[in-house]
Amino acid sequence: MLQWTCYVPAEVVGIFRLIRKEVMEGLNLKQLAAGVSAIAEEKNLPEEVVLDIIEQAIAAAWKHDNDNKDFNVRAILNTENGTAKIIVHFDIVETPENGGQLSLADAKKIDKQALINGVIENEFEAKTFGRVAAQVAKQVLMQKLREAEREVVAKQFDGRIGEILTGTIARVEPRLTRVDLGKGEGIMPIAEQIPGERFQVGSRIKILLKDIDRDQRGATLVLSRAAPDFVKTLFVQEVPEVETGAVEIKAIAREAGKRTKIAVSSSVPGVDSVGTFVGAKGVRVQAVMNEIGDSEKIDIVTYDKDIKNFIANALSPAEILKIDLNEAEKKAVVYVDEAQKSIAIGKQGQNVRLASMLTGYELEIATE
Repeated sequence: MLQWTCYVPAEVVGIFRLIRKEVMEGLNLKQLAAGVSAIAEEKNLPEEVVLDIIEQAIAAAWKHDNDNKDFNVRAILNTENGTAKIIVHFDIVETPENGGQLSLADAKKIDKQALINGVIENEFEAKTFGRVAAQVAKQVLMQKLREAEREVVAKQFDGRIGEILTGTIARVEPRLTRVDLGKGEGIMPIAEQIPGERFQVGSRIKILLKDIDRDQRGATLVLSRAAPDFVKTLFVQEVPEVETGAVEIKAIAREAGKRTKIAVSSSVPGVDSVGTFVGAKGVRVQAVMNEIGDSEKIDIVTYDKDIKNFIANALSPAEILKIDLNEAEKKAVVYVDEAQKSIAIGKQGQNVRLASMLTGYELEIATE
């Protein structure tokens, strides 16, 4: 027995009852036609979108009943009298190879002016459908409605990629977490979560709208707390001087849950860019760390147009002796004292790896 997983209001129950009971007597076109407005209201979709989806479902049922997936079919549902007509497009070829093709002789039986390599339409009336075909229609109908709903939600967030949103944990699954954003739902894949972070259903969190993924299944809001831009945007919210242009974030490199390096600069003489981001008594950087977790350390370094100075700053807290640059290959050999080598490299190579990401140079640590 087929079961529903979504709530359907009382006025719509009658529309889908035949489908839910496996439609023993076939698809009831009159009920579908009468239910367009009710479905549109329940799903918050335009009526023309719902009508198009129902017509796709009817076309799928007709193709199934006629046992030919090669048919190029569209359905037209008359919402006034609950009837539907099926229009089938045939390609006219010399030797038909599938049900979507006709020979010229057969095509001329429909239209005497048919030409080889042309296209011809034939119209049928949709009356009743078999039980299995009705099940196919139900599956198409529900899938397309879900896709349309997701697209409506996604359009509300178009132009907001890169913003930090506030949501409520709706469901935690092994590979992703679903977040209720009020106007819709987004997903946070495990790769976009901070390692070691645990969520409780109903808890409120901040997340970055990383992307809107559109594919054949519809639109999906992709959320992230592990992206470098999540930390960057948190700092923008905490440091009003960024909005005024007094200070700027030039680059950021992050290994979520472990460490972040952020390069900042000032356009105003006398303004300490690093101090501005740290804040009085570290209040600004601490606010960001409270959001991402104390296990992730944040290094704020000064950006410098001189790439050697920038590399030296990026490898902080290591003390650098000299740097040999290969600008053509974007590589650099950084020399340090033996005692500073482990600091420059960092735990499991983390410091030099993040510095490389921050500066855009492949860095090699060496001793003289």
